[in-house]
This record gives sequence, C-alpha cells and structure tokens, in this order.
Amino acid sequence: MALGRQGDRQGDLVVTWKEMPRSPGHVFYDRLQGVLIDAGFDAFAETTCKPYYAAKMGAPSVPPGRYFRMHMVGYFEGIDSERGIEWRCADSLSLREFLRLRTADRVPDHSWLSKTRSRLPQEVHEEVFGWVLALIAEHGLVNGERIGVDASTIEANAALRTIVRRETGETYREMLKRMAEESGIETPSAEDLIRMDRARKGKKLSNEDWVSGTDPEAKIAKMKDGTTHLAYKPEHAVDLDTGAVVAAEIHPADEGDTTTLSGTLQVAAANLAKVDRVPTTTATAELVADKGYHSRAVLKDLDGGVWKTRIAEPQRTALLRWRGDTEARNAVYANRNRLRSAVGKQSMRQRAEIVERSFAHNLERGGMRRTWLRGRENVHKRYLIHVAGHNLGILMRLLIGAGTPKEAAARGRAFLFANYRDDTLAIVIFALDQAGLGILVVIVATEPI
Repeated sequence: MALGRQGDRQGDLVVTWKEMPRSPGHVFYDRLQGVLIDAGFDAFAETTCKPYYAAKMGAPSVPPGRYFRMHMVGYFEGIDSERGIEWRCADSLSLREFLRLRTADRVPDHSWLSKTRSRLPQEVHEEVFGWVLALIAEHGLVNGERIGVDASTIEANAALRTIVRRETGETYREMLKRMAEESGIETPSAEDLIRMDRARKGKKLSNEDWVSGTDPEAKIAKMKDGTTHLAYKPEHAVDLDTGAVVAAEIHPADEGDTTTLSGTLQVAAANLAKVDRVPTTTATAELVADKGYHSRAVLKDLDGGVWKTRIAEPQRTALLRWRGDTEARNAVYANRNRLRSAVGKQSMRQRAEIVERSFAHNLERGGMRRTWLRGRENVHKRYLIHVAGHNLGILMRLLIGAGTPKEAAARGRAFLFANYRDDTLAIVIFALDQAGLGILVVIVATEPI
C-alpha cells in the first residue's frame, strides 16, 4: 500500500457538534470538579479576588478559579514548572474540562500564571488554603487533637555559585580564582577552579558573609541528601489522625526548628479556629515533634498553654543544670513523662510516618523539591495551593478510594480468581472501569470446561 503525502489544507470553517473533540473524562478530575462546583469554589475565588480587579473593566481576563486549578494540577501531575503545567493542560482534554475551558478556548500560558501570582497577595492564597481546609473539615478530615510538626528543604532556583560576599562583593568564582593564585597558579584554568571548588568542599559557608545575587532570600543550607544548596525551609503542621496539613509555612532555610516553631503553631491555631477545632487551655491539643524542636525555652513557653508537648528529647551524657529555673525544669520533666507513656510512643511513631508522608507527597511526588520561582513570598504562594491540592487528595481518597489521578486510573483493572476443590472449579472475574463501575462474573463448573 502506497503512503500518502500530507499537504497544506484550509482549516474547517464549520464543525458540527458531533465532530468536535470530546474527552472520555477522567474519574478523578470529574469527581474533583463536582466537589469544587458543589462547594461554590469559583464564586468564592472571584469574591476573594474582587478587590484586586481593575477599577475599569477592559478586556475580560481569565477567572481566578482557573489560576488555582492549574496549580492544583501541578500537584496532582507532579509538575514543578509553570511552563510544564501549561503544556500538560493543553495536551489533555480531561484537564481542559477540569479548567472549565470551552473547545475553542486557549489554555492560559505560563506568563499569565506568573502575572496573576504577582497581582494576588499572599493573603488570597492563604484564604484559598483555608477554604479547602474548611471543605475537608466538613467531611470529618480535620480533628485537631494531635498535631505533628516537622520541616524539610526546597532547593531554590539559584545556583550556589551565584553567591557574593556581603562586604566586598567578591563572587564565588573570584574566590576560587584567588585561592588558585594563592596556591601558586598564576592563570588558573576552568579545571583549576573546579579542583579548588572540590578542595574546599566540607567547609561551611556562612549566610552572614554570603548572599545570592540571583535570589537574595534563598539561604545556604544542607539538603536532606547531605548536599549544600541555596534553599527554603517548608514546615508542616499535620493532623495525625487524618493526615491533613493544617499549616504550611515557608521559612528561611538557615533558621532553626526552635525558631520557626512558634510562627507555624500560630498559623495552625488560626486555621483550626476557622474550622472550630482550635485548641484551648481546657481542651489542649498534642504537639508531637522530633528532637530538633527540643529546647528549654520552647518547652517553657508552651507549658501550661493550649499545646501539650510530646517533643523528642536528645540523648545527653551530662547532668542537666537548672540554675534555679524551676519553670523550665518542670516543663522538661513533664514533656519527658508524656513521651515515656504508651500514648506518647504511639504518637511519635505516627508523627514519623504521617508528617514525613506529607513531605513525600508534596516535595517528591508533587514536584516541589526544587522550585523554579524566586523570592520567599512567591514560593509560599504556590506552595499553599500545592498543599491545598494535597488536602483535596485526602478528600478524594475518602470519596472514591484514590487520592491521585494515577491511583484512580489504576482502578480500571480486571482481576481473576480461580479455585479448584472437590471436583468443582470456581472462577471469579471482577472488572472496574475508569468510572468506578464494577462488573462481576462468577463461573462454577462441576465438569471439565
């Protein structure tokens, strides 16, 4: 059979309704769309963003609900860049329908995402995060009685070699060149600089002395894999009973856990108050954290308040000296006793599993281990909607048994079970389609088939 040639042809002037491309739909996005529409998400987003509309209406822009939906797609599809989000949405009819686009509508490009993010303040993104938290709370997915806290790292969109000395303005490359010259190399080559860079590895770079010229708010920090990068520090407060993230903060990467804990707890308490789950002195909530959050000042400050601490205590070889600080002594011993109880040991095991899982979902699977944005506020804006998608995934797991599109697609499978006993053959075939509808076929034979 001869192959034809693709020639130029005029586009169709008229396309009938039957000829228009249709999507078979995706059970996950179809159901999520129904949840958002029934809860009035688009009306909420437009009302929240109304103060930031132009005073004089010109050409109509894209609805704000589409902006937040596209970033949720970034989480569910594990896409780290806004260009990638644009391409993925343009390539999928199911995602086009999720964005509530008509057939002839274009997918908003990455520049529109960037401009919209810059025009909408962080408070709007916090409102959307709180709206999603309230939605899942209506389904019993926010308990607020046990909160686990932990932090991780996000690699910034800036190379370590972009740092410059704060006082002199010397760049990282200039420092390596100076080191090479001091070692006797008059005109160091690129290989010499690489060798100098390897020679100084292991020597700590101070944020007090160095700053990134590309992203000044990114800080030098050690990543989870042991490497050193410019980074940000995400910190989660997670409901240990449901896995819902009740607070997702972005802190400077060089700030210690004991320094950032107070701010994260304030946000968590405010978010829990909005869903009527706020802890009080009479109805305290457990605060479960690892030893990085253990300090006398932290325990003393939280003792007797709304948080009942179960913070892991570092191993010590020397005796503790209190120097008359009775309040700190009582707080440390009370926290130690709560840790040693059976409830405390169980809470610590759950914290290690559930809180770390929230980071795995958002950073690794969700594509936020490295950000393409610059500036802590920009990173925080996207991260809030990212984590809102994570919370919606928990709701979807409750409704359809799958928290991600891949899990939902995996349900469209068939399973065969066979059992032969006492001259009787039983065959069971169970199949699930993408819409979650099941087909059950049972075959029982007492004679050879």
